[in-house]
Amino acid sequence: MSFALFLLLLLLVTGLACLVDLLWTGKKRAKDAKEPWWVEYSVSFFPVILIVFLLRSFLFEPFKIPSGSMIPTLLIGDFILVNKFTYGIRLPVINKKIISINTPERGDVMVFRYPEDPSLDYIKRVVGLPGDRISYQDKKVSVNGQPVPLKQLDDYLSRERMQFSRRFSETFGTREHEILVEDDAPSFMSQSRSFPHSGNCIYNTSGLTCTVPPGHYFMMGDNRDNSSDSRVWGFVPDENIVGKAFFIWLNLNELGRFGTFR
Repeated sequence: MSFALFLLLLLLVTGLACLVDLLWTGKKRAKDAKEPWWVEYSVSFFPVILIVFLLRSFLFEPFKIPSGSMIPTLLIGDFILVNKFTYGIRLPVINKKIISINTPERGDVMVFRYPEDPSLDYIKRVVGLPGDRISYQDKKVSVNGQPVPLKQLDDYLSRERMQFSRRFSETFGTREHEILVEDDAPSFMSQSRSFPHSGNCIYNTSGLTCTVPPGHYFMMGDNRDNSSDSRVWGFVPDENIVGKAFFIWLNLNELGRFGTFR
């Protein structure tokens, strides 16, 4: 059971208990009689659960980064906040968009429901928009035939793996972020499994080229050679979008990361 569904059920149970007591059992109870435990707990917790549910469903939701696929932008153990309304208002639990606001842009760091298992939340960077032709050849990204600008930076040392990786600054439009590339990782990619619209992708010894279908997005991790992303499992449909990551609010291993986000 997802946490959103659990919150909704808890909200309904406590709300129903408050309503029953207000309309029926409370009227039969003597004025000086003590409230039953189920009424006392429901009255106490219902407002809190309601506020948490509304905030989490429509405004901001916290997530913890579980893997290193977004290093160096996001580290394992980062607690981040995700803006739930920037891409539109969606109904809780079923995630159906009811009001459109903005659409994802190239370079956004986006949380979404994993297409192969929607019970899992993934986080990657938006590289391709609907209709884009994305090419990833020899570890370099091109969008609609135009190479994405790269600038080499100092090498990055991973403390988890005790290994150096080449670090680059990658730019989409005016938006700049860092990526990692490992020289000893092969450029060769093969289509390991079928996925919706897999016919839009061509794989070769240097990488792949994909045309993003309407209503879908091409996602990649910043840790390019250590990320399972759209190169492996395909495109992310719009209905799977959760929100835009924008703020690091805690990392117990690196307290100085509070408030940072690239």
